[in-house]
Amino acid sequence: MEKRCSCGHTMSIRLRTVIFSNKVKIDNVPIYSCVRCDRSEVLQDVKQELSELIRQLGRNPESQHIPFQETNELAFLLFEATKKERAHTPVEQIVKDRVNELLDLLLLAQSLGDEPWSNEIRERLSQIAKGSIAT
Repeated sequence: MEKRCSCGHTMSIRLRTVIFSNKVKIDNVPIYSCVRCDRSEVLQDVKQELSELIRQLGRNPESQHIPFQETNELAFLLFEATKKERAHTPVEQIVKDRVNELLDLLLLAQSLGDEPWSNEIRERLSQIAKGSIAT
């Protein structure tokens, strides 16, 4: 997953920390980064969710640390793919494993009648389905 930078070089995806309002550290945000000109931009697939998270924090947030991979499936999958123990696992297998895990959790949530949990899992599956990593 690469794209062309405005300087002409290739931008690669990195997981970076975004600092909001000098108080909130949001770790593992997928960002395109250019090593030549240091230009960075948030992946389009996570931009809306990151913006919503920042909006929810408000104008004067408390100091805190947020692991973005816990709220966004694309960030979770990229985070998993960067783990040393997953170094030789194809990304497609990581995605497949996560989808199966989420489907198992969805069955559990439905059997317990936990509609909020079921909805959260459906949203996570939707993030994978519409994210560019699913292709």
